[in-house]
Amino acid sequence: MKIAVLGDGRVGIVREDRVYDVGGVVGWNAEDPQASLVRLMSGFDQLKTVIEDRLPACPSLPLSAVQLGPPVPSPSKIVAAPVNYKLHQDEMNQQFQNAAYTVENLGFFLKSPSSIVGPSSTVLLPFRDRRTDHEAELAFVVGRRAKDVPAERAAEYIFGYFALMDITVRGHEDRPWRKSFDTFTPIGPWIVTADEMGDPHDADIRLWVNGDLRQSSNTRWMIFNCFKFFEAVSRVMTLLPGDVVTTGTPEGVGSIQAGDTVRIHIDRIGSFEVNVDYKPGV
Repeated sequence: MKIAVLGDGRVGIVREDRVYDVGGVVGWNAEDPQASLVRLMSGFDQLKTVIEDRLPACPSLPLSAVQLGPPVPSPSKIVAAPVNYKLHQDEMNQQFQNAAYTVENLGFFLKSPSSIVGPSSTVLLPFRDRRTDHEAELAFVVGRRAKDVPAERAAEYIFGYFALMDITVRGHEDRPWRKSFDTFTPIGPWIVTADEMGDPHDADIRLWVNGDLRQSSNTRWMIFNCFKFFEAVSRVMTLLPGDVVTTGTPEGVGSIQAGDTVRIHIDRIGSFEVNVDYKPGV
């Protein structure tokens, strides 16, 4: 099932080229979409059949006629994997000579939840004189409270998957500073539930800038796959329902400029794009 949050906070189920408003079916509160998402996830095993049965009677619109918001509007935290593809480590060493370690040694870092934006948003660059890069990533939303979860059980705690761009200012500051500016975490286009996603470790991931293919890889090349990374994170901190975990970027990272259009696509999830501009006043 593909679960979208619309720009006005409503919830929809995406089928082919239409989105069905199921807010009345699931008791969704558009004034608090994050809390509504957490409630939906907690009762999804029972609600899934109800949604399927009542979907044909729900009001719908063409996808082209709606504005999508971020499918996870305001998690308590965003947990991110640093250097989780070997070829990305190689390119980082070539360009910056500062990637001696991978996720195995570095652990994880946190991004500010206020950096989240949805599809068709504008990434606002905070500097004119510093390089800012795109990073294409597979991310997932935690479905239930998790602590000390072994990798072999991690799939039980992952509700669904989506695409994420980890926008990054290059420099010597710590990762959370360079990656947490407002608009620096575009996510979307919707959550694909884990049962529909299938194996998350065999999905092509691609990113284009102005139609030019920059990143093209497959999630099979992760150093820590989704489940191993979940284990590593949950050993340290409690993951709460609605938290976002993102799994790192493959090779092909490059700079973005004002005026660019950046598009990401992940197999079985879909695509979305954002525009790039300077922050007002910069």
